[in-house]
Amino acid sequence: MRIALVHDYLSQDGGAERVLKAMHEIWPEAPIFVLFHDKEKIDYFPLENIRESFIAKLPFFKTHFQWYLPLMPLATEKYNLDGFDLVLSSTSAFAKGVIVQPETLHISYCHTPPRYLWTDANEYVAELNYGGIVKKFLPFIIHKLRIWDRLSADRVDYFLANSETVRKRIKKYYRRDSQVINPPVDTKKFSVSRDIGDYFVAGGRLVPYKKLDIVIKAFNRLNWPLKIFGTGPELKYLREISKSNIQFLGKISEEEKASLLNRARAFIHPQIEDFGITPIESMASGRPVIAYSAGGAGETIVSGETGVFIKEQTWESLLNAVLKFDHTAWDCDRIRESALRFDANVFKTKIKNFIEEKYNAFKQGII
Repeated sequence: MRIALVHDYLSQDGGAERVLKAMHEIWPEAPIFVLFHDKEKIDYFPLENIRESFIAKLPFFKTHFQWYLPLMPLATEKYNLDGFDLVLSSTSAFAKGVIVQPETLHISYCHTPPRYLWTDANEYVAELNYGGIVKKFLPFIIHKLRIWDRLSADRVDYFLANSETVRKRIKKYYRRDSQVINPPVDTKKFSVSRDIGDYFVAGGRLVPYKKLDIVIKAFNRLNWPLKIFGTGPELKYLREISKSNIQFLGKISEEEKASLLNRARAFIHPQIEDFGITPIESMASGRPVIAYSAGGAGETIVSGETGVFIKEQTWESLLNAVLKFDHTAWDCDRIRESALRFDANVFKTKIKNFIEEKYNAFKQGII
């Protein structure tokens, strides 16, 4: 079976890229088709496997790839996928829109329907730092992209969703059924420590929807130690509103993150994520999570066993939860055991079995 992998673009090291990495470890000979590849940020794929679109030849594609949003559907459709038996797309945007031959099976692993087209369209326009003229025309561009996105979903033979939350979105926006296979978490990189520190942890990409401002507002009032890791456009603002008890660590290695998580009192997760990898990493480190009870966290965290939930995305709700939180009242080994159901090997087994089952049915004319 000749397989091609298709991903939106390789410009940041996030959960979607770790899914693609796991897929490529299963099928190492498969070429990877992407709109563009920032080699400085993503360096763990063999360059000889990468096939970039014409967008990679355009100026400023690394720093201003949003300029080329209107061209991305065309660039995706221009991939030459002739001769492949199966195309597996990994997407939260364009990759599912590839055009394949009738004798090729297309399975799409959907991280989410594009947030900026569906669930977060208004916020996306408001947050872009572009001039008035660009913002005036942007809604028309998004409207056209939304039409293409909806139609492109019909090109997929089978959808996989990374969570129950995303499964519901696929049904809502695309009117398609899907099966849930949770993303891989490299749990073996994390371990339990009996030496718990006096600090809490939050972090990731520092962008508005992560709601780290409410974490800072709560800890400004508590005056308790809080460590925040990661970088992003919100960093300057978050620093400005923080008191001295809050420490910004910047970009950290996987080893540093493992050490940081397993000694924390808890990891704080106030945002809505499609799935949420870092809370699983905290649990793989034996530490509980204080999370907003929506999105992927509601599926992966067991209240009272691996974490606690806040009901509102407010600093007041978070403050109340942290004040009541007893970091000594948790079974670290039980928390880690819960995280192992999301291990990378579990993901690989499930997706490999799914692919083989659907391809065998496809060859027999059953789809």
